Amino acid sequence: MKFSTKKAITFFSAMSFMLCAPLSNAQDGENLVPNGSFESLDKKPKRLGKIESASGWVSPTGVRADLFVDTKIEEISVPDNIYGRESAHEGENYVGIVGFSYNDKEPRSYVMTRMDAPMKKGMTYCVKMYVSLSEASKYASNNVGVHFSKKALSTDGKVSMILEPSVVHRENEYETMSARFNWTEVCGVYVAQGGEKYITLGNFSSNEDTKYERMKKDNGTKDIKVSQIVAAYYYIDDISVRMLDQERGQMCDCAAGDEGVSYSKLIYQKAFMETDKTTPKERVEMQQIYFAFGKQFITPEGEQSLNIIADYMKANPSAKIQIKGYCNTLENEVAAENDIYADMDNKRIGSVMTYLMDQGIEEARLIPSRKGDTNPNTEEYVAEDDDEMKQAKNRRVTFKLL
Repeated sequence: MKFSTKKAITFFSAMSFMLCAPLSNAQDGENLVPNGSFESLDKKPKRLGKIESASGWVSPTGVRADLFVDTKIEEISVPDNIYGRESAHEGENYVGIVGFSYNDKEPRSYVMTRMDAPMKKGMTYCVKMYVSLSEASKYASNNVGVHFSKKALSTDGKVSMILEPSVVHRENEYETMSARFNWTEVCGVYVAQGGEKYITLGNFSSNEDTKYERMKKDNGTKDIKVSQIVAAYYYIDDISVRMLDQERGQMCDCAAGDEGVSYSKLIYQKAFMETDKTTPKERVEMQQIYFAFGKQFITPEGEQSLNIIADYMKANPSAKIQIKGYCNTLENEVAAENDIYADMDNKRIGSVMTYLMDQGIEEARLIPSRKGDTNPNTEEYVAEDDDEMKQAKNRRVTFKLL
């Protein structure tokens, strides 16, 4: 789509812009994002969709983002609000956007502000923001990131902005951002083209190019009373953009994540032994889906197994199936330091359920069952297995017809 620059939103009056002008020569190490933690308010919001109450911030499309503050108004309060529970990463306030919605049932939203100074051509910038998936989200997705532009983005349409993102999460190609209860750092470096003045946050990829997974409401959130929405709704806080002096060895201090750490890439694949006496029920229940360490995406072999299950469910419309998800002990140990690896059993269940629902199987017929790492797959162990192979055999989803 094309955006109208004639309708570009102006953030500063001519006088305030003149007052800010000296900052353009003082970028080194300073955060170029004004009000990056949404603490400065022009006025207190009284309902959802009031991002403009945060000084300097707007939504560049016809869908207004939400601002959550310390207030007695329950739907926009912190830490508890209409979409879940989260304490601010910095200060008290944060914003919320729709990053993805299945079949675009909920339009996406974005937030944008003008930076204190334009970026300098060829200079490297350290870019950070913190993101948390709300408990009300029925989905999680990837692709929530940052876009820099020379001109303000502006449209009155309730549309998705399909643009080249400037910074996304380091695991964006492989992972959805599905962590709740805390903040996930989105951090990266950006080499400026020169003259970029605006920063916009949101999902800039099409639904076809966005990975997503279905989340279960009981993912540790039973004490949080919210109504699920058919979207991936993200809280965002603590945005910063700082120019690096690389001649002096300045580095972008992103969270370490997996850098320098090597985890197993092994994916176990079981050979299923069928005979002419194997019943359709037995054929379904012998299927097992295996995964890489810290991953929930389904292999081609896994898709073949799920197609067998989907065909059975279609031929037996009254049948229900229990989907049992497992992780291994190492994933849980790593998750204590890096929430990317948290709840892998539930994430794998979500991937399997999403695949089966895409094949036309109703959600009500799919019964999730989280097993964690307490049920190792000892039936598959053989004497020659080393620890890596045993761990790989534990990263699985199994099935039981009900």
